[in-house]
Amino acid sequence: MERTRQLMGEVLVYCFVVVLLTGGFLTFFYTPSNEVVAYNGFYEPLRGTPMSAAYNSILTIDSEVRGGPFVRRLHHSSSIVLVLGTVVWALLGRFRYALAALGLGVLGVLSGYGSADDLFFRTFLGKLPTPWWYGLHLLLALAVGAVLVISSRREAVRNPRTLPFVALSLGLTILAVFGL
Repeated sequence: MERTRQLMGEVLVYCFVVVLLTGGFLTFFYTPSNEVVAYNGFYEPLRGTPMSAAYNSILTIDSEVRGGPFVRRLHHSSSIVLVLGTVVWALLGRFRYALAALGLGVLGVLSGYGSADDLFFRTFLGKLPTPWWYGLHLLLALAVGAVLVISSRREAVRNPRTLPFVALSLGLTILAVFGL
């Protein structure tokens, strides 16, 4: 059971690395702003439609950035695997770290949707400026990463990693991320 929990922790760390790398790529094309702009992208029926600059940048990523939809899907599926994997990790017995990572992860996912300016648009949470959502998303991502890395290092002290163990955890991460 100890080794299974450690394997799950390693998969979570690798999923976090995927979330971090894809989020870094998406950051280059994202505009965290509530400023209302007219859409002028490839999708003809939306041309001239007023929307926030944040949502406009997401539509641009999806339609004009090479590999944009793939990276967004990878970011999204890795985030889901990260949150669901943390639940499994908690069930395997690492409650102290898992509950912190789970809470931070769920808040991180919600703040990610808030920074996209689509999920909370017509709710009271939509009144918060998009840059706040984006900043909260980045802060929570760093906090989740810190919790996962600290926990992984502590478990590696008790049970050192071996090459087959690392290969298995990388393989499971790839299956989990691309399987969703």
